[in-house]
Amino acid sequence: MPNEKDMALEMVLPKKIDPKKDEGYWQRKWQGIPGIEITKSGRLYGTFYSGGNGEGSENYILLVKSDDKGTTWTEPIFTVDPPGMVRAFDPCLWLDPEGRLWWFWSQSYTLYDGRAGVWASVCDNPDEDELSWSTPRRICHGIMMNKPTVLSTGEWLLPSAVWKAKDSDLNLIEEERFSNVYISDDQGKSFRLQGRVDVPQRAFDEHMVVERKDGSLWMLVRAKYGIGESISYDKGKTWSAGKESPLGGPNSRFFITRLLSGNLLLLNHFNFIGRNNMTAMISEDDGATWKHKMLLDGRDAVSYPDGTQGEDGTIYIIYDRERKGAKEILVASFTEEDVIAGKCVTQKARQRIVVNKLYD
Repeated sequence: MPNEKDMALEMVLPKKIDPKKDEGYWQRKWQGIPGIEITKSGRLYGTFYSGGNGEGSENYILLVKSDDKGTTWTEPIFTVDPPGMVRAFDPCLWLDPEGRLWWFWSQSYTLYDGRAGVWASVCDNPDEDELSWSTPRRICHGIMMNKPTVLSTGEWLLPSAVWKAKDSDLNLIEEERFSNVYISDDQGKSFRLQGRVDVPQRAFDEHMVVERKDGSLWMLVRAKYGIGESISYDKGKTWSAGKESPLGGPNSRFFITRLLSGNLLLLNHFNFIGRNNMTAMISEDDGATWKHKMLLDGRDAVSYPDGTQGEDGTIYIIYDRERKGAKEILVASFTEEDVIAGKCVTQKARQRIVVNKLYD
């Protein structure tokens, strides 16, 4: 007999939301875990997920957009909403070097079935009024919620993690239950497993990779003690033994990227008590030190940052606040100049912009 859990292997098309017919999406009880991307024209897209009373089988992902540099945002315009006991969760937005917008998400039977899977649909022209999405395809096992990395040699590295589930008949072989990286050398037409990292006490992985100026790859991984790290000198095939990094953190998602200037930007909690003090940090020496810091949001229960940078240098960071309380998705915008000053000094600097909020 077919395994009911294989329903999670079935493709689900992005669906345009009609506010007059799809009232269920306006009656959400919680929301969080966002992502953001900016197109070449400056249009911003945001994504997050919701559904049910929390993380579980009723989850679906949502897409919103802004055409005024994040000042105002639409209500959800697209969703991926699997049927039955299959959930869509941990969405990620990424603009590839060709200007195509990738919408990634994971699918699992119930909360986690021991296998899950990373799916992607691509919009070739994200600056058009009417969006068209490609047929979704399943890239690999596991869960991916952070952007791919484009190497200086042209390949793409995609992070995905496979977790172990208690008493699941879908638990995979030991070789896949790590912080994995998949590589594409054909601009995303295909991906293959490139390498894997085992960081001690990793927690939900949520790993990201940046290429350092010497060509090595630096992987950061969420861990119980904050952030773990590992280094690769062969495009991610082999990695150093995972260890604790000096970056710290409250066992939560972080965000790291290389800016147009060549400096590194890190979003993490600093001088924190739990998930508070969301802080932007800049390193001018490839991550050896982080001398420049700017507090974005000092309140409690602010978490899960994702970011992007426009061609004009403006940085946009999206995050959530009180997923079941305030139920807010928020954006901050700023420049390197602001972070170096340690406060908002430019006209591009804005904080606590509401992307989406639910009201009781």
